[in-house]
Amino acid sequence: MKSLSWARGIISFIAVFTSLSPYLADWNETHIYNPYWPPHAKFHNAQTMIFGAMAGLISLWFLWSRQRDRVMALQVGTLFAAFYWVTQSPAIFFPGASFTDPQFEGLKSLRIGPLTVTQLMLDFVIVGILFLAYGKERRRLRTASISTAPVNAIPQGAQ
Repeated sequence: MKSLSWARGIISFIAVFTSLSPYLADWNETHIYNPYWPPHAKFHNAQTMIFGAMAGLISLWFLWSRQRDRVMALQVGTLFAAFYWVTQSPAIFFPGASFTDPQFEGLKSLRIGPLTVTQLMLDFVIVGILFLAYGKERRRLRTASISTAPVNAIPQGAQ
């Protein structure tokens, strides 16, 4: 089993959050039980929720399975953790898209004290945290591989 660094822990936490958050945010009257949504819109909402769950689980698998190339596994695991969040921001540019439906216009995503956290803000914060944690973990893996390499080892690609 791989050792838990704080950076890998943060990426893993976001992967779990990515798997659960679509259900926490959408399994209610604003989305899946919204009487104004046609069945096909609900179908695509369900598809998005399942995508979030799968992306998070695949991320965890890459982050924690015994991959030979740990840097590549970190890259793929971080990308899967980010996919759901990265795809939300440009979705607003599609014809007729809105962050909320008219009957829920005043509803905000989340309030933390005086701060209202919007969907767009959450997307950028999560991707930013993933970017920073990825950089930290990548440096840790590179440092660990250098310190455990045999003295006479030929560096990869120097043949």
